[in-house]
Parts: sequence; C-alpha cells; structure tokens
Amino acid sequence: MKAVVYEGPRQVSVKDVPDARIERPTDVLVRITSANICGSDLHMYEGRTDFETGRWFGHENLGHVVEVGDGVDKVGVGDWVVLPFNISCGHCKNCERQLTNYCLTAQPEPKMAGAAYGFADMGPWAGGQAELLRVPWGDFNCLRLGEDAEERQTDYVMLADIFPTGYHATEMAGVRPGDQTVVYGAGPVGLMAALSATIRGASKVMVVDRHADRLRLAESIGAIAIDDSKVDPVQAVLEETMGLGADNGCECVGYQAHEPDGREQANLTMNRLVASVRFTGRIGNVGVFVPQDPGAEDELAKQGKLALDYGTFWFKGQHIGSGQAPVKRYNRQLRDLIAAGKAEPSFIVSHELPLDRAPEAYEHFDNRDDGWTKVVLHPAMAGAGA
Repeated sequence: MKAVVYEGPRQVSVKDVPDARIERPTDVLVRITSANICGSDLHMYEGRTDFETGRWFGHENLGHVVEVGDGVDKVGVGDWVVLPFNISCGHCKNCERQLTNYCLTAQPEPKMAGAAYGFADMGPWAGGQAELLRVPWGDFNCLRLGEDAEERQTDYVMLADIFPTGYHATEMAGVRPGDQTVVYGAGPVGLMAALSATIRGASKVMVVDRHADRLRLAESIGAIAIDDSKVDPVQAVLEETMGLGADNGCECVGYQAHEPDGREQANLTMNRLVASVRFTGRIGNVGVFVPQDPGAEDELAKQGKLALDYGTFWFKGQHIGSGQAPVKRYNRQLRDLIAAGKAEPSFIVSHELPLDRAPEAYEHFDNRDDGWTKVVLHPAMAGAGA
C-alpha cells in the first residue's frame, strides 16, 4: 500500500510500505478515504521530536471497513468509521475513567501512558496517511457514521482529533452560556475551540493570531479577530471585556509559540492567557508542550520548562487544565451535531489533495503559506488536481 513516509527533517515521500492487515481477533481493517495533516504532524516533520525515519504519519483518519477480526462484534464490513487519534483498549484503569488519552494498555512503555497512530513517543502504531489502517480494539475505537458519511467526509474526519480537541479546551476552560472566551491561536485546533465555545453558548469569542487567512475564518463563525502583530492582544481582550478580562481562555498554540518577528518564546501564549483571563477564570491548554525540546532557542525551553507568570496566576486564583483530548468522551455527541447540521467543522478546509501530493502539502502547511489552513488527503483520489 502507499503511505506518507518520514525521511528526515522536512522530508516526506509517498512510497510502498507493507499492507496493514488484521493481526488480532479484535482488529478492524479500514480503507482510508480521508486523512488530515495536523499541526502536531509538523512537530515531527520539522525534526523537533524523536519520530523515527521510515515510519508514516497520520492520526486524523476516516474510511470504510473492509475486514474485521473474529472477535469483533459491533463493527461490520462496509461501515463508515472515524477513528479517534487516541488508541485505547477500553478496559484499563484510565479508559474506564474516560481518560482514553492516557490508555495504559496501548502504550508499551510502562513509564508512559497514551497511544496514537503515527505519533512520536505514543507507541509503535502505524499512521493513517496511507491506503489502509489497522485499528486495534476495533469495536471500542471505531465511531460508526451515518448514511451521509461519504459525502460529508471533510466534516466527520475532524472528529478524529481537532474538533474534540478544541471542544476539550473549552471543557477544561469551563465555557458556559454567556461567557466571554479568548482563544490564543487560530490554527485548526484554535478555530475548533472557537467553534466549540460558540456551540457552548459563549456570548463573545475572541481569537488571537496574526495570519490573515486564519483570522478571516474566525470571523466567519462570528468570533472577534485580534491580530497580535498590530495590537497588544492582552490590552485588546481587556478592552473587549470592560477591563475585567475574559471569563476563560484556550491555549491552542503550544511550545512553538513565537513573536510576530519569528522569535520563539515557549511561554508567550500561556503568560498572555494569565494576563487576559479575569480573576478566578479558567484556562484550557491543548497546545502541545513536550518534556524536552533540544531545538528550542532558550535553555528552559530545551528542558521542556516555562517561565510562567505563576505569581500573577496564583494571585488571580486561576485554574489551568492541560493535556491531550480524550476524543471518545466527546466524539459521539459532536458527530450528532454534525449530522443534525448544527456544526460544520469543514469550514477550515482549504485543500483536498490526493495522497501523492502530500510532500507539497506538508511544505505549504509548514510554511504557513497564505490559504493553507487545513489539508485533507484522499488516498483514493486519482490524479494531481487541486
């Protein structure tokens, strides 16, 4: 089968790899029809992690079932399914607590928790930017879709990661009806957090970024765009909230946060959120931070540490929730919102491309080129048209 293979920093190729296949009775084999490129893929693409060469990417996956193991009871051949990026067993201590993002069974390293398709330090599992994907514990991990799945793939594939992740940010931030919410970062996850805040009833959603194409998308769903290359974003949030600060905020950037001039500052968005959110407010952090980052520009960041404005955070009595999203906690109800026409997360999609154009797509997305807001790869798409 064809797959997007990591060759080294900023180098991927599409080549033949061994076919995915049923290996255990509880496995499901899915023919992938849509696989997103995620901002988290870029950390590995850029060589900022220990992702091994020769492995293939892809943790935002959707397709139809072509084979099931003898131990699969619910999922059947022909079903359209979307797969949470978290691979989880469903029966360990964490999974039983709905913490499928920290499954203890799927992660073979006993000192760690959590597994994912095609992801650094999250188990040996192959990615889905490929023609086929083996899904372990298939009955638990597959979310079945309705009759509109094929024609609405660009909506439903967002359930694999970014829509539930954005929603998780708002859950940790405690967004309630009438709240004023600020989101730092208007990448795909930040835009999903803004959408989620709106779904949860926020009266005002402010989105901070500096890329015009992303800010336009934020405005298209009713959010207030704040360009931090033109204004002080903290002051802008205070002006929008009568000087009190937002009720809550979402961090959707992570450890590669940087100033408009390009200088990386890993603590930038976290400290701006502490300053932007009111006394006793909550912050949900889903942007990726890592235990070590040898490619960072300062010594603290190299060790995975931040110079956090903890005194201000403590004085304001704020709370921070952090970590990857437990996708299964949210994906079923978010699926039903899509099916009912209450949510259309595909508004962020800028490009749908065949698998063989993945190297080009990675380059454009990594460069944050204008208009490249979200790429969906379709392994079955013929030709090289845009």
